[in-house]
Amino acid sequence: MFKQKIAFASIALALGCGLTVPAARAADKPLTSIGITVGSLGNPYFVTIAKGAEAKAKQINPNVKVTTVSADYDMNKQFTQIDNFISAHVDMILLNAADPKAIEPAVRKARAAGIVVVAVDVAAAGTDATVQTNNVQAGELSCEYIAKKLNGHGNVIIQNGPPVSAVLDRVSGCKSVFAKNPGIKILSDDQDAKGSREGGMNAMQGYLTRFPKLDAVFTINDPQAVGSDLAAKQLHRKDIVITSVDGAPDIETALKTDTLVQASASQDPWAMAQTAVGIGYGIMNGKKPANPMVLLPSTLVTRDNVSSYKGWSSSR
Repeated sequence: MFKQKIAFASIALALGCGLTVPAARAADKPLTSIGITVGSLGNPYFVTIAKGAEAKAKQINPNVKVTTVSADYDMNKQFTQIDNFISAHVDMILLNAADPKAIEPAVRKARAAGIVVVAVDVAAAGTDATVQTNNVQAGELSCEYIAKKLNGHGNVIIQNGPPVSAVLDRVSGCKSVFAKNPGIKILSDDQDAKGSREGGMNAMQGYLTRFPKLDAVFTINDPQAVGSDLAAKQLHRKDIVITSVDGAPDIETALKTDTLVQASASQDPWAMAQTAVGIGYGIMNGKKPANPMVLLPSTLVTRDNVSSYKGWSSSR
């Protein structure tokens, strides 16, 4: 009995000294710096992504260093930017790839250097995770609006854009809707309007010259929609339904005025960026998402509901 008491006392002493207690869970790895490279900082969509990412990063660490650069859709420029992030030893890169496949060597180089890479807005080969809008759904919503407006009959155009996953998915969603409406004829679906207002305007001028009867146009983003609307007004063409994807501030304004743009399937670049940083920080600390592809839902913004739409610039 005496020996047992000694044994129990020894165990109690050991526990009290912490000799047999498992080590406490190590503190999370700090987020000290983040690099962001996007298509173009001339586009308010990407400016919102940058601001949303910075806000989330500063929630994690108020002293985090955030560097945002514009690739201007230039692949070589984006490669150099990623090399610079690697040299700066950032903890995380948010990547809006200029080319989702060609960027892979740069992504793998960054990850080999211990940097977490999260794709935003468009998927990119080799990244740890991707956060983007459900672009198939966005294309469906926008083109369902057209189909209903035309009662399933009419001549339409799909104004295409840069060949990235987001654009390909939007076009796919749109085509799936038009395929269910045999009375709808697609006059063109392969012209890249460069994702810009100028590109949309130039493309639309060409369409209006080639096609005397045009009932509707689906553009892959809002800048192209605004450009298309300007072209139609300049050529005095009316009764054309224009829809798009983004839910941008320009479209909020347009939907409240006299415009041919009648609907836009919304994106939430702020939420997208915040989600991407949160997921990236989790991966940094060994918490991989159950699904590396995160799709955020889209909603259709029209003249009827724009007054209640909480857009990109709404308070969070």
